[in-house]
Amino acid sequence: MRMKWGIIAGVLGGIAAAEAGGSAYFYRRTMMRYNAKKERTMKMSGVDWESYYSFMKPHGEWMRAQTHEDVWIKSDDGLRLHATYFPGIAGIDGGNPDKAVICFHGYTSEAMSDYSSISNYYLKKGYSMLLVDARAHGQSEGKFIGFGCKDRYDALKWIDWMIKKAGNGIRIVLMGNSMGGATVLMASGLNLPEQVKGIVSDCAFTSPKAVFTHVLHSMYHLPAFPMIQIADFVNRKMAGYGLDECNAAKEVQKAKLPILFIHGDKDTFVPCSMCDELYASCASQKTKLIVKGAGHCESYYKNTKAFEDALDKFLEGVMR
Repeated sequence: MRMKWGIIAGVLGGIAAAEAGGSAYFYRRTMMRYNAKKERTMKMSGVDWESYYSFMKPHGEWMRAQTHEDVWIKSDDGLRLHATYFPGIAGIDGGNPDKAVICFHGYTSEAMSDYSSISNYYLKKGYSMLLVDARAHGQSEGKFIGFGCKDRYDALKWIDWMIKKAGNGIRIVLMGNSMGGATVLMASGLNLPEQVKGIVSDCAFTSPKAVFTHVLHSMYHLPAFPMIQIADFVNRKMAGYGLDECNAAKEVQKAKLPILFIHGDKDTFVPCSMCDELYASCASQKTKLIVKGAGHCESYYKNTKAFEDALDKFLEGVMR
């Protein structure tokens, strides 16, 4: 009997050690800056990005040829954060427009990458642009990725920067894709300055916990328990936030600004059902565009006309 209990104890101990090791591995490669790889994220998105390079390349080259500068702020917790500011095109609203868009990129990416194509749309319509590197991304400092939870407060700092730069008369739209989409939706529940007129969210997730659970189930075929619970505990200690305490679906229940929700119906990374949940939860004026056949962050490239038409209609309403 003692031998039997010893075997059982050994098996349970081995399982516990395996779970702890798996959880530590999951946490390091997901939540910590230098272990989260852009190439892995692009592969997990399931999108054939190479097929869009001929579209992206000239758009990106045009964007980088426009006047721009590096700008910096300090976060509430002392991180030096970076963004790239495009003041607008000379000859369009005098190159000093009274409307601006602040853009927040996706997980493991950078704003100069994610917004290199759509910048052509905004700049040519007379907007200035502020392309933000999220904490622990690009040139911004940070060891732990914020997943919108910390970044929503950084967004407030960037809004203040834009108002000081452009003056109190500036009209601002917030735009984000994927993690950046979750960031702007989480910010919708905060007390935003009156200069912010609307929010555009492309393929946002509801919460880190929800999207991690989905990825573990659908891509790794692993149970979420106890990995998520362990990661949540560790992240509270290390990064200062829980994986479900910042839930975009809950924050939009407090939203007062108009929101445009965009998602691809073939998104396997952040399922389109999350967009439906966010839309249903939103308390403010809202519009939704579901792009058929589009995967994660692919909507703009899959159907550029539908995307820009939706932006035209939304922006004409909120920027009057």
